[in-house]
This record gives sequence, structure tokens and C-alpha cells, in this order.
Amino acid sequence: MASIYDLKPAFQNLLRPVTRALFAAGVTANQVTVAAALLSVAVGACIAFFPTARWPLLVLPAFLFVRMALNAIDGLLAREHAQKSRLGAVLNEVGDVIADTALYLPLALVPGFDARLVVLAATLAIVTELTGLVGLQIGATRRYDGPMGKSDRAFVFGLLALLAGLGFATHTPFTIALFLTNLLLLVTIFNRARRALAESPRTP
Repeated sequence: MASIYDLKPAFQNLLRPVTRALFAAGVTANQVTVAAALLSVAVGACIAFFPTARWPLLVLPAFLFVRMALNAIDGLLAREHAQKSRLGAVLNEVGDVIADTALYLPLALVPGFDARLVVLAATLAIVTELTGLVGLQIGATRRYDGPMGKSDRAFVFGLLALLAGLGFATHTPFTIALFLTNLLLLVTIFNRARRALAESPRTP
């Protein structure tokens, strides 16, 4: 199924000049990965500490774009500038889960968001990434199938946060959006598991 992740190659092309400049300045892929996770925790903390304020909600959409850029840059540094490492692989996967949880879970405290659906979405997001990783354990590739992958989640939550920050938070439409998001997360988990099984070598 279609996913915003499909736009990643074009996005990476735009970021290659920035990546080369960072490499020339001595910045490493692991440093970018850690920075993205720490900044995510800081933004999420602002939402948690000021759940009725609008400014953290307006910061979130902009930061989500920055986070996507940082995630693309650390991958480019690792693959194209000989910075791949086992530590980097661990930081990348763990950092993504930490960032997702830190950014989205605090929205459960924000008026207009159904706390139960936000918590469920944060939980299913973790399961989605774990399912993608399972492919490696059964001889397949790391699965990034949609329709509600990392980039798609960033778009949905960024849009909802923007609307809430602009004062358009309405409980019923937000509840419907979160319900559909959770449904698509379940579809994504199924897609990743199914395609990992299809790709893995068959044993007698």
C-alpha cells in the first residue's frame, strides 16, 4: 500500500548537500541519531508540561519535519560516508521508538485528543517497528511497508497538532482521525508480517 515513505529517495536527494557539509564538519551518523532522539524528548516534554498551551503544538509539526530530515541524514552519513556500525543500527532503531513515544504520547494530555486512542496509537507504533525488525530474524529484509509507517504517523500527528495549536481541536473529528490511524497501524503490522514471511526463505 502507498506510504509517504515512498518519497524517501527524493527527500534524500535534497538533503545530500547538507549531509556532505555535515560530514566535512566532522559530524557522525550516530551523533545525528542521538540528537534527533534527545530533541524529540525535549519537544514531547514541552507538550506534557504545557498540555493546554498552543505553542508546543505548533512546534511539533515543524519539528517532525526536522526529525524526518535528521533520520534521512543519519542514514546517508552511514551508507554513503562509511559510517555504518553495529552501534549505529541499535541507536537508529531504539532512537526511533523513543522519539515516536516521546512525541506522540504526551498528546494524550492535550484537550481534544482521546487519551485512550493516543496511548493505543503509541503502543501500536512500537509494535509496527518491532514487526518490521522481525523480518531480519527470519531471513527477510527490514520491512518498511505502509500504510502507517513512521513518515505517515508524523504527517497525521503533525497535522492534528497543527490544527489543535491553531485552535481547531474538536473532539469528535480528532477521535475519528485517531481511530482510523489505529486501524491503519493494525493494517501496517499485518502487511509487514505478511511480506516478511513471504520474503523469508522457506524451510522444510
